[in-house]
Amino acid sequence: MSKRFLEVMDLHAWYGESHVLHGVNFHVDEGEVVTLLGRNGAGRTSTLRAIMGLTGSRKGSVKVHGTESIGLPTHRIARLGIGYCPEERGIFASLSAQENLLLPPRLAEGGMAVEQIYAMFPNLKERAGSQGTRLSGGEQQMLAVARILRTGAKLLLLDEISEGLAPVIVHKLAEMVVALRKQGYTIVMVEQNFRFAAPLADRFLVMEHGQVIQEFTQSELPARMERLHEYLGV
Repeated sequence: MSKRFLEVMDLHAWYGESHVLHGVNFHVDEGEVVTLLGRNGAGRTSTLRAIMGLTGSRKGSVKVHGTESIGLPTHRIARLGIGYCPEERGIFASLSAQENLLLPPRLAEGGMAVEQIYAMFPNLKERAGSQGTRLSGGEQQMLAVARILRTGAKLLLLDEISEGLAPVIVHKLAEMVVALRKQGYTIVMVEQNFRFAAPLADRFLVMEHGQVIQEFTQSELPARMERLHEYLGV
């Protein structure tokens, strides 16, 4: 039987006075890929940020392998085995690709070795000595994901990793998600690109107004497409 990696219950979050999450509920089992769908402003990115403790304030329950994390600071949450790849990527311009890769500390056992990462991302090996700003958008995105694989995190929160990238790069990122899943990683993705996300996820959660309003599995996807068009405008 699958073990719960993440359990989010009645999660509320604020940015200053702005109440952005209104009681989010969902769970993710070990080894699952779950995609959060919704229009812009539905609360998907805020959900990832709230899990990491990066919103202004939050209340409710966020359990990671049964450990309550709602009162913990971000660096302690990361040590529970969570890696967050934000939409803005956060590549340091003055550092080389390899220096960027080696920057985050190891947080847990079982992080990928640099050789393993370069086997998965051959482009990064070729560009190891290049400055962060000299990398293409696709290479920067690969580096942003690769960086958290070194840390030992086993739950990956990936925010819009396919956004603005060429189809050939998006295809490589899809192959990466499949490979990581085979290696036992658990993944929560926020994606606007439904064609990218659709074949990859085990389950889909539709968000609206800071809440999860629908949940369905990969096998239910064909029957839900019409409703999804209404929700997402896709």
